[in-house]
Amino acid sequence: MLRPIDNYFLKQPEPLKSCLEFMRAYLLKADPNLKEDWKYGMPFYCYKGKMCCYLWVHKKYGQPYLGIVEGHSIDHPDLLTEKRARMKILLLDPEKDLPMKKINTIMKAVLALYRNGDAL
Repeated sequence: MLRPIDNYFLKQPEPLKSCLEFMRAYLLKADPNLKEDWKYGMPFYCYKGKMCCYLWVHKKYGQPYLGIVEGHSIDHPDLLTEKRARMKILLLDPEKDLPMKKINTIMKAVLALYRNGDAL
């Protein structure tokens, strides 16, 4: 029987599925302290037990995105706040090559917050 988190990725239609699965693998390799968990009905990635980021599909745009829990602490022009107070998101276009330089820059800043103990 599949875990809910595995089922979430498997049930996504293409090209969302490939994009989300790539980001899943990327996040799991980003840092040995980043662990996958199923919280609030979505895939979360926790750093030493603290919620760090998550993957989801934007309801309005139909695009997958990387959600940053401590987004308010990260200053990057492509991170969207929308109506969130704390979190920011990075929309991903599943029809194009992912902007890995941008993703790497953002994740480097995110992980630095957690490594330095600056995350809530």
